[in-house]
Amino acid sequence: LGGGIGIWLGIMITFAVGTIAVMIARGSADLQARLPAEVLPYLDGIWSRSGQLWGLLAGGTILMALGVMDDRRGVNEWVRLGVEFAVAAFVVYGLGFGFTAHIGITWLTNILSMIWIVGVINSFNMLDNMDGLSGGVATIISAAMAAAMLTTPDPGTARPQLFVAARLLVVCGSLLGFLWHNRPPAKIFMGDGGSYLVGFLVAVAMRMATFAGNADRPHAVLAPLCAMAVPLNDMTTVLWIRIREGRSPFVGDRSHFSHRLVDLGLGRTQAVLTSYLVTGTCGLAAVLLTHVSISQAAMVLGIVLCMLLLVVILESTGWRKDGE
Repeated sequence: LGGGIGIWLGIMITFAVGTIAVMIARGSADLQARLPAEVLPYLDGIWSRSGQLWGLLAGGTILMALGVMDDRRGVNEWVRLGVEFAVAAFVVYGLGFGFTAHIGITWLTNILSMIWIVGVINSFNMLDNMDGLSGGVATIISAAMAAAMLTTPDPGTARPQLFVAARLLVVCGSLLGFLWHNRPPAKIFMGDGGSYLVGFLVAVAMRMATFAGNADRPHAVLAPLCAMAVPLNDMTTVLWIRIREGRSPFVGDRSHFSHRLVDLGLGRTQAVLTSYLVTGTCGLAAVLLTHVSISQAAMVLGIVLCMLLLVVILESTGWRKDGE
């Protein structure tokens, strides 16, 4: 269950090297003369946000350590939620990474931001129930959101959102290294440490991003929900099933989306690949959503809805068979 430590090391070492490289480049006129002209405008901007970056990585480190402790000794579920909300509060109130969502009520959007962060953390944790599943889904989501950031200019600078995209791509790269060892049959597992860390970094990246810089595309704020459709659907349905059956929502079982696909007759690898396919479709829809008009956005959201309805139809077929 130590895969999370490897993912954490991949992320931390990459950002440490990058931070040192930017620091050296800013202080060396000779080195700046050798760099491409397109890179130079970003050096000061990246350096000015390095404090925020390492603040986020500190929060991720706390959650990774919490997860490793939970894997080894077990941690009370209320303590876990308390730490997760404390880290989320630090991000929202300490670092200022909340969202507006066109609501305009600060206290409400801050609370929603914390719930979003904790929800995404736990959605990836709950999705980690088959070899390659949570890590692969997180990789696809990170890549899709990085593509959205690279093609959606920041309204303040009219430049690609490289800071957020770079964070997502580093997470994506670290996960790809982990997935090589986590592919079926897995030699190592992500554990709670990995799922907490990845969920946190993905959730915060979506809060730092600007999806609706253009006033003509307010619907772009729905892009994160589209990209996260599979993990959020899995978490929501699993909690609903457990509560409906009178069981604790914190105790694991086989009611996950992937398990329900296996119950329909798919192999475990097929169930994981099916989850990848649905996630990839929703991720592409999320990227499109940031570039289309309102009328076109309705069609993009329709694609996501149809994909999720297809999942519901397949699952309901399994439920009817169980009833017979």
